[in-house]
Amino acid sequence: MSGVLCCGNAVFDVLVRAVDELRWNTTCWVEQIRHTMGGNGSNTAYALAVLGARVRLLAWVGSDPAGQTLLARLAAAGVDLTAVRRSQLPTATSVSLINRRGDRFLLHSPGASLEAFAGPPELTGEMLAGMTHFHLANLFAAPNLRRHGAEWLRCARVAGLITSLDTGWDQDGRWMLDLGPALPWVDLLFVNEEETLGLTGTADLEQAARVLAERGCREVVFKLGPRGCAVWSVGRLYSVPAFDVAATDTTGAGDCFAGAFLAATLRGLSRWEAARFANAAAALAVQQVGATEGLRSWEETEAWMQTARVRTHP
Repeated sequence: MSGVLCCGNAVFDVLVRAVDELRWNTTCWVEQIRHTMGGNGSNTAYALAVLGARVRLLAWVGSDPAGQTLLARLAAAGVDLTAVRRSQLPTATSVSLINRRGDRFLLHSPGASLEAFAGPPELTGEMLAGMTHFHLANLFAAPNLRRHGAEWLRCARVAGLITSLDTGWDQDGRWMLDLGPALPWVDLLFVNEEETLGLTGTADLEQAARVLAERGCREVVFKLGPRGCAVWSVGRLYSVPAFDVAATDTTGAGDCFAGAFLAATLRGLSRWEAARFANAAAALAVQQVGATEGLRSWEETEAWMQTARVRTHP
């Protein structure tokens, strides 16, 4: 059986909606404040599990109630937690302010992510058992992954695993300086438009794909939000339109997309089919408040796709 070793951060999320304006020294009454799961690693692992894939999470959480809450939710979905490590630091926490358009502003305290992946990579036999894929969810989410991310990917490739990397936003603005050394070990790269510009200096997807390919990356999936996605494979770029839905909260949509794409790949779907299915999972995710609250099972997602309308305009 195929499986994914999903490596990344695990975050306790506090979601606040709707916040359309911030004014200091005042009180803002909001529609809802919710505590839920976040983090690129845990979101992607959760999406994989909900969609029926075998997945093991490699992440760090604190020995606190927030960490317990995250682990309970992941376990309930079927995520293998044997590779999760405990830290004396608090579980990483984010406060997400969401406006009525579904846009978000994040406040993040890294907590246990500061300790995560501090040493050299160690992919043990127990950690790799049953795994055929290695997915690194956001190189920039944990400081030590900037230093050791390329080595984690190299070790996974040497161990015979197919590798993928979801870029993430680089708050330090170093972009290719830190991600570049990892690209020769990446079979499949996920990147959104803002990240594409930061990495390559161009918004032209074909030109950006060539830049990334020249650095060693084999295939690229561009996440384009309401425009769906585009896949660069075998020297060709092709677009897959999004489903036409109204976004309530875009938090975690990219993680759900990546998890769904990998889940579809594990089932043997083509790149076009995987991209279309991933668009559907992301469309379901953005209709609910919370990174993963809108996800449905594989069968439910396929059924939804039969009647869902494809967007014909940006």
